[in-house]
Amino acid sequence: QVQLVESGGGLVQAGDSLRLSCVASGLTFSTYATAWFRQAPGKERELVAAIIWSNTNTYYADSVKGRFTISRLNAENTVYLQMSSLKSEDTAVYYCAAKVGLYSYNARDYGHWGQGTQVTVSS
Repeated sequence: QVQLVESGGGLVQAGDSLRLSCVASGLTFSTYATAWFRQAPGKERELVAAIIWSNTNTYYADSVKGRFTISRLNAENTVYLQMSSLKSEDTAVYYCAAKVGLYSYNARDYGHWGQGTQVTVSS
């Protein structure tokens, strides 16, 4: 049974930093690409960042480039999202997702999802 468990969300002020973690189990982590999506109230789920298994290829949404960093530690089946210079518009539920092979920009291509962790940025 595949499980993705996120942690690290919370309430912070604008300009603060936060690190999200996602621990995977029940899969061969090194064969999966992983991604962070987010969904704000009334909005569609959007891809924030993605990374392939080897850490050599990453993607960032324009809205977070230069502020967020995705990384993964295959030995610990963990993917991270380091978020800095947070803005109120970053407020959302953040989801970890995994798919076999390369990452995709389309949420429907990801077969495994975590339960989400809330990030709230107050201005």
